[in-house]
Amino acid sequence: MNDVERLRKALSAEHAAVYAYGLIGARTTGSLRTRATAAFDAHRARRDQLRGLITARQGTPAEPEASYALPVTPGNPTEAVRLAVHVEQAIIVTYLELAACDDGALRRYAALAMQEAATRCYGFRPSVTAFPGMPAAVKPSPSPSG
Repeated sequence: MNDVERLRKALSAEHAAVYAYGLIGARTTGSLRTRATAAFDAHRARRDQLRGLITARQGTPAEPEASYALPVTPGNPTEAVRLAVHVEQAIIVTYLELAACDDGALRRYAALAMQEAATRCYGFRPSVTAFPGMPAAVKPSPSPSG
């Protein structure tokens, strides 16, 4: 996968995040809505930046879908938080792939995006994951005794 393809994948993830936070913001109130609105704005800004990074490399930006399959349609605050955490974790995984590119500036961009997503995720559900975006460690099987 080249840098433009990784950027397009990140852009697609940002399109999905904007969609999801639009739903979350429309179905929540109070401080949860305030946090969702801030996340919506942050993802829109990243989306716009990614479009610029792609076109600067003579690539064609990915277009948003009309709708996205979500793991839950938020009908209450618990479901809204669950969806927000899911979105931020997916964003972290996507930017982890972008961090593997050769361009140092893009690696820094991806690292900052992952940090921001991890911070937002923590703001919705305060728990710590040692390496957000990385698959869970596989426990080694016991060695056979001989």
